[in-house]
Amino acid sequence: MRISFRFKLMISYLLILVVMGGSAYIYLNSTLQSSIVTSLTDNLLSQTRLAALMLSRNLNILQNDAPPLAAKLGETLTARVTIISLDGRVAGDSEVKPNDLKELENHLYRPEVQDALKSGTGRAVRYSATLRHEMLYTAATFGNDGHVAGVVRLALPLSTLQGLRSGLHKTLGSALLVSFLLTLVFSYILSRLTSRPLQQVAAIAAEIGKGNFNRRLPTEWHDELGDLAGIMNEMAAKLDEQLSRLTAERNRLDAILSGMGEGLMVTDKDGRITLVNPAFCRLFRVYDGLIGSPLSHISRHPALLESYNRVSTDRLELQNEMTVQTPEERFLSAHWVPLLNEYGMQGVVAVFHDVTDLKRLENIRRDFVANVSHELRTPVTVIKGYSETLLDGLIAENPEKAVEFVQIIQSHSERLASLLNDLLNLSEMESPDFSFQMNPLSIESTVRKVCTLLQGKADDKNIIISTSDLSALPPVIADQARLEQVLVNLLDNAVKYSSEGGAISLNAVEGDDSICISIRDSGPGIPAACIPRLFERFYRVDSGRSRKEGGTGLGLAIVKHIVQLHGGVAWVENNPDGSGATFSFTLKKTGNESP
Repeated sequence: MRISFRFKLMISYLLILVVMGGSAYIYLNSTLQSSIVTSLTDNLLSQTRLAALMLSRNLNILQNDAPPLAAKLGETLTARVTIISLDGRVAGDSEVKPNDLKELENHLYRPEVQDALKSGTGRAVRYSATLRHEMLYTAATFGNDGHVAGVVRLALPLSTLQGLRSGLHKTLGSALLVSFLLTLVFSYILSRLTSRPLQQVAAIAAEIGKGNFNRRLPTEWHDELGDLAGIMNEMAAKLDEQLSRLTAERNRLDAILSGMGEGLMVTDKDGRITLVNPAFCRLFRVYDGLIGSPLSHISRHPALLESYNRVSTDRLELQNEMTVQTPEERFLSAHWVPLLNEYGMQGVVAVFHDVTDLKRLENIRRDFVANVSHELRTPVTVIKGYSETLLDGLIAENPEKAVEFVQIIQSHSERLASLLNDLLNLSEMESPDFSFQMNPLSIESTVRKVCTLLQGKADDKNIIISTSDLSALPPVIADQARLEQVLVNLLDNAVKYSSEGGAISLNAVEGDDSICISIRDSGPGIPAACIPRLFERFYRVDSGRSRKEGGTGLGLAIVKHIVQLHGGVAWVENNPDGSGATFSFTLKKTGNESP
């Protein structure tokens, strides 16, 4: 149960009052009662001496004069007066008739009487068997000329004292009750005044605890609360500064992690993920439920788990490469670092770099070197072989055969020159400084020019080249020479691979922002498995036929590069009727080119 500070303060005030009031009550009750008894006893003893003096002067015959004198003294002194002879007999009593005096007990051995006979006066508080209640007794001797004639005793019932004591109790109780009520009121007021600043401190401290570090406590209090307010304000300012710095650092870290191309993962010592960046999520195709989850629940890649276990066990840095399926195959270069301190292993940091493109480029480079070496080796070997034969004397022995050999050498030399030219063209287009001479061009005139160049070659195979109506097409933005090179390569391939007496059609269709140009041949078509790689360098569907036709294997790669540098797309698809294939590419219309 929660008890407020104000209630505790009120209780403390009331407890102080109860303790002090109770102590005062007990002390005053005891002190005043003792004082009253002492005062009453002294007063009664004085009256007793006075009565003894009067008896000494007025008493002649004890047995005759004692009863009336006792009655008169009792009436005057408002106390019970008893006159006792030296032998203990009661000679007179203010409250007992003279005829009944003989029935009273002998008073010689009463304590107060014995004290009076010994010292002249005596006192005692005891129970009276005659009156049946507590009585205060004082006694004194009387007589003449130094001769003790008897003892006079005054008795006062203690019921009077009880009345005084009850009045004292009522007075003290009333005072204590009034003090309690006043203390209750004032303690409520004081506790409210005292607790109000504390409530304000608690309310503002709660807001600061919730993150509102702009709140400040008032500092006008000139006491400990003022000191506390100053300390809390300083603490809030420092917390605000530290939180701002931490927020800036966190934002900077988030920006760095988000901008990293490498995937980053941090785990604790139990293998639970505590931090990842977006690149890691993209690499492993996981997005939800990462933080706090075990690594084994996020990824089932054996290489990943094996590397983590190895670093956790050996506590050494590790650099390795791994292959993961996500679902496509990816090659990753990973750098693992254990987090160590004086308490031991605290976790692992891993950085993953996607080297898939580098691997692909490496494979392409390796294939390119192999293909170039293969393509160069054939003509060079032929040229070298025929040249050595000519040098061995064939020119003199068989001039006609020598001419044939020279023609073969020339043919392979031309093929070698064509291959080198194509390689130089690709290298030139891949250079960062390469640029086209872009101008608005007419599709119709360019196509007509290319068809004229290849008409003779088509006629040799009785191939008919037809074009659609291109006059209505708008101009395109392109480099004249490069566009002609694209059309020549595609149309030349169509003539090469079309069957004897076949047909080639060249069409163009206007789109929203580009023009699509298609060349359809009547050749054997292209196997579906080969279509994705058809535009790669040196890739051939039929290597033997391609070399026989004089191809270098780079024509379609050059076409793809030129079209892409023009902002277009090149593709190929087999004809629906199964006869031949259609090569297509797009060019931007005038007014739609990129700035």
